[in-house]
Amino acid sequence: MKRPVLVIMAAGMGSRYGGLKQIDPIDTYGNIIMDFSIYDAKIAGFEKVIFIIKKENERDFRNVIGDRVENYMETAYVYQDIRDIPEGFHVPEKRMKPWGTGHAILSCHDLIDGPFAVINADDYYGREAFSMIYKYLTNHQDREKYSYGMIGYRIENTLTENGHVARGICEIDQRGYLTNIKERTRIEKIEGEAAYTEDEGRTWVSIQEGTTVSMNMWGFTRSILEELKVGFPLFLEKGLKENPLKCEYFLPDAVGKLLGEGKAEVAVLKSLDRWYGVTYKEDKQVVMDAIQQLKNKGIYPEKLW
Repeated sequence: MKRPVLVIMAAGMGSRYGGLKQIDPIDTYGNIIMDFSIYDAKIAGFEKVIFIIKKENERDFRNVIGDRVENYMETAYVYQDIRDIPEGFHVPEKRMKPWGTGHAILSCHDLIDGPFAVINADDYYGREAFSMIYKYLTNHQDREKYSYGMIGYRIENTLTENGHVARGICEIDQRGYLTNIKERTRIEKIEGEAAYTEDEGRTWVSIQEGTTVSMNMWGFTRSILEELKVGFPLFLEKGLKENPLKCEYFLPDAVGKLLGEGKAEVAVLKSLDRWYGVTYKEDKQVVMDAIQQLKNKGIYPEKLW
């Protein structure tokens, strides 16, 4: 079996925070959250990382992290481009929004020939998560169904005090396998409890404490790339009619479709770690304090690299 590689979705990096150049270090050595994810991934066994970025951000991205990581991990770059769509389709005039996480992973189609893990660039997942997903990928292959894995987190461990977040709400069977996943793009703390809205905040639906959510940390075989390639034009046919400027090809929705068709099974590997992320500028100090506490406990060296 080929060694798993790590794929980091960074094409949307900085959009809510205010731009790539404004993503500040979270320790005194110039490291950002992604440094800690890659450090944890390397300890888990990953030896190669693929960065999905915007072409226009490449120089800034290399300055912020890419050039540093190349000293420790084999690295590759792919570009998520809004114009990269199948023949017969056209990007709507005034469309600026990328096509979503499913499209981001599809951009890696020609670089991956074995198992791989996927993470967001600006999320801190915890040491345990990388160990679990690497172990899963090295011990599972597609059989009658595609054999995928997902790291699940408790909803209350994944929220920020400073705004809304997007999470995949999971339904899990008694065996610990995913039965359904629904992307909720606006989840907030409302009076101390998690809730989501689908109508710009006019109404809110509570999310029970302990609910398992996806943070887009997945383990896949190459089969997902072929399925995304087939599914993307089908998504465009519908999405461009219904919401041409904002429709997105979400990775969790693509996985959910495969579950519904009985083509895949997804083992949910539950982590009790706390999520940290600099989604908003106000989050920065919280993350800095958390990282320093982890260093004080010996989980990370004071100087990471």
